Amino acid sequence: MITIKEVLNKKDLKTFVKFPFTLYKDSPYWVPPIISEEMETFNKTKNPIFEDADARLFLAFKNNVLVGRVAVIINHLDLNKGINKVRFGWLDMINDIEVTKALLNQVNTIGKEHQLEYMEGPIGFSNLDKVGVLTEGYDHIGSMVTWYNYPYYVEHLKTLQFSVEKEYQENKFPFKNVNPDFFLRIQNLVKKRYKLKPLNFSKTEELMPYVDQMFDLFNKSYADLSSFVEITDLQKEYFKKKFISFINPEFIKFVMDSDNNMVAFAVVMPSFAEALQKAKGKLFPFGFLHLLKAKKRCETVSFYLIGVAPEYHNKGVTAIIFNEFYETLKQYNVINCIRTPELENNLASVQIWKHVNSVTYKRRKTFTKQLE
Repeated sequence: MITIKEVLNKKDLKTFVKFPFTLYKDSPYWVPPIISEEMETFNKTKNPIFEDADARLFLAFKNNVLVGRVAVIINHLDLNKGINKVRFGWLDMINDIEVTKALLNQVNTIGKEHQLEYMEGPIGFSNLDKVGVLTEGYDHIGSMVTWYNYPYYVEHLKTLQFSVEKEYQENKFPFKNVNPDFFLRIQNLVKKRYKLKPLNFSKTEELMPYVDQMFDLFNKSYADLSSFVEITDLQKEYFKKKFISFINPEFIKFVMDSDNNMVAFAVVMPSFAEALQKAKGKLFPFGFLHLLKAKKRCETVSFYLIGVAPEYHNKGVTAIIFNEFYETLKQYNVINCIRTPELENNLASVQIWKHVNSVTYKRRKTFTKQLE
């Protein structure tokens, strides 16, 4: 018999967060989150997303044994745009279709209670959260910014008559594919034509005054994507504290115009995947040492965010960014570059990366279903 229990206290929340540690204990590809960070995500007093969203978390038990979990999310910024959907994320379960059905029925029920039209997932609160069920690439290690899942997740969703809503791809390329002569030549022309200049940083405190501009440009450059929900001012402050100070300052690049307005940005992160596996969800006593080591010695990096002002699309501005990154990544002896999930129909992204001969090595999808 399957029973569903709502998470109502800190003890239950910890159970919710730690369930995948049991489910994926034998997987060499799953990357665990930091437990304390994951719990803070659902702390309504610390995460400003709850100014604009509600979340209810549920656990599934079969014969009193924990077998699944799901987060049911209503983002009011969606509703304000006329997008009448209930989101679901943090979906994990054993290979039992009845467990998956029970969890998603809970999503359906809450969506109906709020008079919404359909559900979509797995997705988080915003575009900076993890997204999608992995549909190809199960034999590649995950990352700190993506969910990993077993192949049966997709089969369960299809069996329950969910249909594909959005398709994402993850790409990679060896650093040696980057032709510095090409980017150097193009960026010189672009800087001269549009009076642009790059900004590089060696200290986090130097870049902080520009971070609000970066998030404003993020909102502007991603606004046309169908899945987009803007980052609010409160969320900017939260992400500043949570993420920016964690990233090597040399791995954040800005391009400014002659009036010192930002026209492009890019954020690269060291791959923390193997360090997080070693940390096993805990920063102490030794987890943070693994993360610090990964931050200093990074053979693999992730291009986490990249954005260009719409009026500068197809004008070669990214050549300036790649030129700056080439020198930085060369100093770090980077070997592999990976790109976080991108919508397959994001043509602007295709243009950005066309000169590095990327290979698609993972695909993921979100699924949708009308509420019943």
